[in-house]
Amino acid sequence: MDDAQRHLTVAVVQAGSLLMDRQACTDKAVDLIGRAAQRGAELVLFPEAFIPGYPRGLHFGTRVGERSDSGREDWLQYYQSAVTVDDKAVERLREAAHRWGVYVVMGVIERDSEYSGGTLFCTILYIAPDGRLLGKHRKLKPTGSERIVWGEGDGSTLTVVDTPWGRVGGLICWENYMPLARAAMYAKGVDIYLAPTADARERWQATIRHIALEGRCYVLSCNQYVTAGMYPAGLKCRDDVLLGDDPVCPGGSAVVGPLGEYVVEPVYGEERILTAQLDMSRVPASRMDFDVSGHYSRPDVFELIVDETPRGAAKFLRKSPQPESEGLS
Repeated sequence: MDDAQRHLTVAVVQAGSLLMDRQACTDKAVDLIGRAAQRGAELVLFPEAFIPGYPRGLHFGTRVGERSDSGREDWLQYYQSAVTVDDKAVERLREAAHRWGVYVVMGVIERDSEYSGGTLFCTILYIAPDGRLLGKHRKLKPTGSERIVWGEGDGSTLTVVDTPWGRVGGLICWENYMPLARAAMYAKGVDIYLAPTADARERWQATIRHIALEGRCYVLSCNQYVTAGMYPAGLKCRDDVLLGDDPVCPGGSAVVGPLGEYVVEPVYGEERILTAQLDMSRVPASRMDFDVSGHYSRPDVFELIVDETPRGAAKFLRKSPQPESEGLS
């Protein structure tokens, strides 16, 4: 491992979205990519659902067995502010990554563009320094009332990206509590594990430190810092929004090393770009005594089968064209 491949500067962007405003969120993201790159970052990570925001406190007029027209209007506003992978917002992110020559990993709400068009997914996009979209990951299991808002991803987007410094991949928020999902990422050889989240609780720190120890990898956890003023004024169900204390989300982003120690301790109470230089030689060194998918695995006892088949809404089977009958002579 030469020096260029040994040291990587990362940026974890703790910032808040302007909820349901795709253009404002994209403008802010492009600006923050540039600011992170000017600080030397080569990989820039954004929080879960940064574009167009995490709808904390909203219930979209839903109760068990009941939905409201005003809630549908709020959901429609959220739906219309989501992105598709080929729209202008994503193109601007790709242009920013190319301009600054950095990897960008962005949390978005993705609108289905393959089937009905009526489902949203909580997604992270992987963008290369040359502006290519390398892949995406759709959240496998939205948590709690998130299930009202987002659909479930399938195994086809358990994306891992090769970089000059090692393999980069990860899971979103409480997916990281799914042991088998983590095991799948470890088996793909993740060296830099990304955990964009909406969880600002102090106990989340135990999770990311455990992942670092378990996977013997660097963990970048990225959360938003959000205030009530970042919510749109025109919500139909605004009187029903349960925001609690302000800030609505206080942050808690952090960087953890492969032996579970903080490289950057969690930051609360402000927007900030956290930067850190990672010594990638520490990853194989940390696996000397524990390699979760190597010498510490027991494939003779345990077996994990991961189905990465894309799961569409329907399969269309078409008949082969019949050969034309030859005429009678």
